[in-house]
Amino acid sequence: MAVETEASASGIALAEANINWERLDKTRFHVTGAVLFTAQSALLHPIAVVKTRMQVAGGGVAHMNGVSVLRNILRYDGIPGIFRGFGTSAVGSLPGRVLALTSLEVSKEMVLKSTEGLDISEAPRIAMANGVAGMFSNVVSCAYYVPLDVICQRLMVQGLSGMNTYNGPFDVVCKVLKNEGIRGLYRGFGLTIVTQSPAAALWWGVYGSAQHTIWKSLGFHNNAERTSHLELVTVQATAGTIAGACSSIITTPIDTIKTRLQVMDNYGAGRPSVLKTTKALLEEDGWRGFYRGFGPRFLNMSLWGTSMIVTYELIKRLSVKHD
Repeated sequence: MAVETEASASGIALAEANINWERLDKTRFHVTGAVLFTAQSALLHPIAVVKTRMQVAGGGVAHMNGVSVLRNILRYDGIPGIFRGFGTSAVGSLPGRVLALTSLEVSKEMVLKSTEGLDISEAPRIAMANGVAGMFSNVVSCAYYVPLDVICQRLMVQGLSGMNTYNGPFDVVCKVLKNEGIRGLYRGFGLTIVTQSPAAALWWGVYGSAQHTIWKSLGFHNNAERTSHLELVTVQATAGTIAGACSSIITTPIDTIKTRLQVMDNYGAGRPSVLKTTKALLEEDGWRGFYRGFGPRFLNMSLWGTSMIVTYELIKRLSVKHD
């Protein structure tokens, strides 16, 4: 009994694990987030490069598996090849992360407070708050992230047949602005808003409900009960993996169209559009073309979901105010 009491005391209550916006030291939250999320992005960036090349490439490369594409990049470009666009992404993402994380936490807190008096069970309420927060955060941050995506993806596909070569991110911006104006940096913006906002709502909604369901299945029925730090991280990681897997299956076709729309420069039939890009993809590869790069994307989103949420929850715990 003494051992159980000691273990319980050294654990953490579920209520303490659910850290809201008011309990956070905002400066520490954003600084810690910038460091840890940049490290996470560095680990996953090579998978994103492979996925992007598979979605855009034509000919034999389009039908190679992810491992073969990775070997191909390493053979011709070496280690720098799998990190193309990372510097731009890492530095450029810092303001976007502040915007995204702030809007996520504030909107989630608002929804939770506004639904306190409603006759809604806990699991749907948590899923709804997470889903609304994810969607709102995505809408707010898209205006910043879409141009960054266009720049990073163009750097990733350099060297492929028919693709332009650039001398860094500023060269990408200059060439895009010269050829297409500001609209060129916002290629796929409408498609991103229409598709990624529901996808973000899906991801955060699934994460919130999955975590709640897992805790209940483990016998935790109120926020006063205590759990170990290892069990807490395991449950959060599992819920993040489930959310990432569900999201990747549903959103890969749209992501393929968006990626091609943002990087292709064939103006033979006029300005690129969603309809033209979709038709071209169907002509090249049929319906299976919509799932080009699915393996790396599934792996990327599953690993991203797991590592992102564990990192995110760690950042929140490290950023709690000490009164």
